[in-house]
Amino acid sequence: MKTSTSSTRAAGKRRRHALRTNAPRGRSDFEPARALASLLPEDRVRQLARSTGLVKRERKIDPVAMMWVLVLGFGVRLQRTLAGLKREYEFETLTNLSDGSWYERFTPELVGFLRGCVGLGIEQLAAEASGKLGERLKGFKDLMVQDSTVIRLHAKLAKTFPATRARKVAAGVKVSLLISAVANGPKKVAIFGERTPEAHMLRVGPWVKDRILLVDLGFYKFQLFARIAENGGYFITRLKDNANPLLVASHTVHRGRAIELAGKHWQDVLPRLAREVLDAEVEVAFSRRKYRGKKSGDALRVRLVAVWNEEARDYHVYLTNLPAEVLDAKEIADLYAVRWEIELVFKELKSRYALDEIPSANKQVVEALVWTAILTLLVSRRLYNYMRSRARASEQPRYTRLRWATVFVQWAPRVMRWMAKHYGFAASWEELEALEGRVLHSHALDPHVERERLMQGWVA
Repeated sequence: MKTSTSSTRAAGKRRRHALRTNAPRGRSDFEPARALASLLPEDRVRQLARSTGLVKRERKIDPVAMMWVLVLGFGVRLQRTLAGLKREYEFETLTNLSDGSWYERFTPELVGFLRGCVGLGIEQLAAEASGKLGERLKGFKDLMVQDSTVIRLHAKLAKTFPATRARKVAAGVKVSLLISAVANGPKKVAIFGERTPEAHMLRVGPWVKDRILLVDLGFYKFQLFARIAENGGYFITRLKDNANPLLVASHTVHRGRAIELAGKHWQDVLPRLAREVLDAEVEVAFSRRKYRGKKSGDALRVRLVAVWNEEARDYHVYLTNLPAEVLDAKEIADLYAVRWEIELVFKELKSRYALDEIPSANKQVVEALVWTAILTLLVSRRLYNYMRSRARASEQPRYTRLRWATVFVQWAPRVMRWMAKHYGFAASWEELEALEGRVLHSHALDPHVERERLMQGWVA
């Protein structure tokens, strides 16, 4: 079938004009598409594009379409190169772009735009608050997990993002996540150089009030724990192996020849410990931050909980400021195991949403694609929440997040079609046929016009 190229170009031009002017475009009422669009409202996305300087005058490249192509192209591993993403954008929007007009969009302005979209998505997920804390935690506002993961980058970025303890020239960044159980997704996201200490990634303030933080040993710092408590928050962390706090009192009464704890240090008690559970109050000394060039000493009283693990044949030991009447020792250990949830989030990001390795030596491209992967996670979570909420109560526990991530990746091309239909730039079959032929021809041409070919002159 031969269709007019000029009519296809005209159709694409009309769609781009409608996108820029927010003219009526026959939007789809398909509910899953509307649910995704509500995560990233179009007017706010366009406002972000203008405020970050990504667009001054919207011409060929539309920021809303570009955002969805990145999320449902690179973010699900459908396209792993900028050229592939360009072709995807052309296909979805009936636009024929020059290489320069596409590649030149990967700038600090695009990074700022995508970071803003992540913030917008986090805000929307938090507003819908899909999760609820169980009965034992009903007195708290949220349960949160903080951690970070390293992404390996191209060696050419070693000066910008030097790796830690690398035997050869290497580069990497850390993606820091604060996961909210209530929002069922990230609450805060930040990108740091790989050499940034994890303790510097968690900024404590009034926001921690009535929230429980499960923190990794990388964030083990008594100053940090004191600030959490002073701001009305709660924490659970593992005790470092070499830590030796002073035991002040026991929260449990043991019969028989129990060890007297008060006044003893943990490392003196541990070898003689024969209890299944130890729940005690301890005191740790630490230094406050410098004030006017001087450091002052201070002490912090917290709970030390030791629970015997039969499989490891050892004690799992925790520090917390949660009162014993709220959660007992075994409940503290069980709750800390929820930290595995953030490991599953990182696994999802790396194995499903292309955050394992960024194939570029361009700093702006790397940062843009990191934020794209985070944005893909938010989009996936929004659709997960939507689908799960409509399942029968008996089926909802079977909606596991990793299985959902696999399904979401497989369905990404269809989801892209939903969004194209929703925003009104989905093409008719006739338009797609004409576009595919034209784009296939343009992409098949070697861009190096003057290059000599091996068979040239020998075979016509």
